[in-house]
Amino acid sequence: MTILPETPGRTRVAEDAAARGIPIEIIERPAARSLEEAAALLGIDPSAIVKSLVVKRHDGTFLFALVPGDRQISWAKLRAVVGVNKLQLPDASVALEATGYERGTITPFGSTTAWPVFADERIAGQRVSMGAGEHGYSAWVEADDLVRGFDATLADISD
Repeated sequence: MTILPETPGRTRVAEDAAARGIPIEIIERPAARSLEEAAALLGIDPSAIVKSLVVKRHDGTFLFALVPGDRQISWAKLRAVVGVNKLQLPDASVALEATGYERGTITPFGSTTAWPVFADERIAGQRVSMGAGEHGYSAWVEADDLVRGFDATLADISD
């Protein structure tokens, strides 16, 4: 795999990873219409792709929920871990405004605001692929480095 020249979104991702001391590899990948298609193109199981979901709290602040690609957020579990009664997925335009990234490219790396990160415990010990800040690219990272670098809360937050 070849690391490509950086552009604004990928530059933010790479710079933030470096500042956090997290080794990251950004690769170009073919466009995909679904997570399952992306996994097939990358030759990996969907569980090795981590979805970076922007979640809005009732007070208007946000958090990142990192969930394996073959699972969904468990709203009850996430609410219990966060300690709130209400959470929701915002519209794509709100997620873009909150992070600086379009859906399908979202990552906590280089987000315009450093929101808290909650990661599903199933990613621990794995090398995972995730959004790299731009369409057509994936970032590979050791999940344990990701959790450490963001001081993320690692918990059972998915079904």
